[in-house]
This record gives sequence, C-alpha cells and structure tokens, in this order.
Amino acid sequence: MRVIALTECQKTHLGLGSSIVKVIFMGTPDFSVPVLDKLHEAGHEIVAVYCQPPRPAGRGKKDRPSPVQRRAEELGLPVRFPVSLKDPAAQAAFAALQADIAVVVAYGLILPQVVLDAPSYGCLNIHASLLPRWRGAAPIHRAIMAGDAETGVCIMQMEAGLDTGPVLLREATDIGPEETTGVLHDRLSAMGARLVVDALAQLPQLTSETQLNDGVTYAAKIDKAEARVDWLRPAIEVDRLIRGLSPFPGAWCEVQGERIKLLGARLADGDGVPGQVLDGFTIACGDGAVTVTMVQRPGKRAMPVAEALRGLELGARIS
Repeated sequence: MRVIALTECQKTHLGLGSSIVKVIFMGTPDFSVPVLDKLHEAGHEIVAVYCQPPRPAGRGKKDRPSPVQRRAEELGLPVRFPVSLKDPAAQAAFAALQADIAVVVAYGLILPQVVLDAPSYGCLNIHASLLPRWRGAAPIHRAIMAGDAETGVCIMQMEAGLDTGPVLLREATDIGPEETTGVLHDRLSAMGARLVVDALAQLPQLTSETQLNDGVTYAAKIDKAEARVDWLRPAIEVDRLIRGLSPFPGAWCEVQGERIKLLGARLADGDGVPGQVLDGFTIACGDGAVTVTMVQRPGKRAMPVAEALRGLELGARIS
C-alpha cells in the first residue's frame, strides 16, 4: 500500500490548488465524463486519457467510441485504449508519461501493481459507495435494491485488492424514496468530480482512513436474470428492484404477452392477488402494492405510464 507522505518541496509542486498536477485520467462510461471535465476545468495537465477501445454498437455494428473517448477528443486530449495493461509495452508507455497521479473512475480494466506504482503518488479511484459497503462492480444498483437510506462517494488510494485501499475523502448523500439508479448515478458522478478535485488540492494535508473489515459487502455485477419482476415478493422489494434496475437493464414483466420494461415506481396502498391490476398501473404484490410510473414498450422510447396506457391494455392481471 502506498502512503502519501510528502516533503515540503513536493507539497509546493502539488501545491494546494495553485500549481498544475500531471494527471493520467482513466475512465470509460458516461459516469466518468464529468470527472474528466472537472479536472480539465481545474487546470490540471492531463497527459493522457485511458479508456476502453471502441466497441461495435447499433444496427450496423460499427465501432462506437466510449463517452470518455468522445469527450477527450473534443477537449483535444491524447487518448489511449490498450486492450490490456498486463503487456510490458503498455506498462512502459504508461510509466513514460511520468505523471504525478492517475485518477481512475469506472475504467474497466484491472491495473497491475506495476501500473499502480508508476505515477509519483499512485492512483486515486472514485468509487460510488460509502466503503467498505458495496465494493465491486454495481454499487449504485445494489444500494437501491438493498433499500439503503444513504450512499455516497469515496476517493480511495488504489491497491491490488478489489476496492480495499485507504479512503482519503468521503461524502454521503440520502437516497430519495423514488430515486432510480439513473438519477442517483448522475448525482454521484457530479459529486465524485467535485470531490476528486478537492482531493488533489488538499493532497498534502489528507489523512488516509484504512477500511475496516466490519461492514464489507460486495456489489456483484447485475445479471439480467435478476430483472424479471416476481409479484409474489413484498411491494417494498419490487419497488426497489424496479428503481434499482432503471434504466439498465430494466426490470420487466409481461403484459398480454408483451415484455414491458418498468423504469419507475413508488409504493402504493392496496392489496390483492399478486400481479392483479388494482388501478391504472398499480399492481398488487405478495404484501402491499406498487404503482409503476415509467415504462418502455419494445422498440419504443421510455414514457410516463399515463401516456403508455393510452395504447396499452393491462387486463386484470400481469405476470
């Protein structure tokens, strides 16, 4: 584990907000883009942007650049997308950048120890949970699905373990009763962007907090098999599932043989046979009921339930 302990000369170089830090940025999806923007706005020298290679997408299956690649190119920043960082040539190219620090957020590749050690002050990760709760791939989804009252962002010094490194800064936020993963994702992305810029400005003064073994949970990658709604479950669990899987992959049910994604929900009054349509798109569960507020039919855009019901007949019961 790398411990940040700086000399006075190094403190001047990294200097509390006034001097430029040489940064390698490593990220791929939309969640990472606000962080890249904030680092750029703060005036740090971004010597390279690392992201996943373009992937085939769309009907034509043409290679599509990631959100980070697109944004980096708009900013005129050099972009690299190695398939692996285990290759000695890729590791040497990374080290040759002579960066002060790397900022990593939802990058998508494992960083070997030689890469973690290459920047002068190691690698900082922006993680969307209050560590040690929800280490791993899907912390936002899992926090909502578990019914957590709050979550947040941690700025963590990276080490070889999965999200096990010491925490330098953390900030908590409440999870709203109707908040979806999509909405919370955007809030935490903005929070992480602000917090990592604060971390770089305060780096000489920050004290690392070793993660405790108590309270460790793992946010396993979402499996699409989890997405079908089981109306036999209590309403509170169905509500969390719908909100936690919105917008991707989207919880779903069948209505008159048609597979419908459920993208928004809230708890409702009412009882009935599980799957029974009580009123509008209020559905009885094993205990209580849920009102679905946003849906998406196959091949169509997401839409509020009131709009969807003008062309969708639910019948007496859905499955």
